Amino acid sequence: MARTPGRLLLVDDDPALLKMMTVYLTRRGYSVEAVASTEEAWARVQADPSGFAVAVLDGSMSGMPSTELAVRLMGASPAMRVIATSGYHADLSGVQAAAPGRAVFLPKPFTPEMLASLVEKMLAAQENI
Repeated sequence: MARTPGRLLLVDDDPALLKMMTVYLTRRGYSVEAVASTEEAWARVQADPSGFAVAVLDGSMSGMPSTELAVRLMGASPAMRVIATSGYHADLSGVQAAAPGRAVFLPKPFTPEMLASLVEKMLAAQENI
């Protein structure tokens, strides 16, 4: 299965979930970088702003708020898409106002297939810009 150029950036402080997402998406043919903090995610994107196509962010992490990280990521890379995940309701209105159509919410728990399907949709939307 051919993939859109660019890597996926996974950001979650749950090691088991981070590993599951990484393994599943890698097996689906994606190039994946996984980090356990919002600060590390921001550092990776600053080092290579155009290197990531989609970021999957846990919505409830310590450190930099995920909504702030999402706005920063999309500001650094105009083509980047963000999937915010959380077991709680997430207000993405500020993120969506900063980058209309480039951020979506995926409630936890989710299946690997649900995540992969949403990644595909985000990549397809990216191709249409």
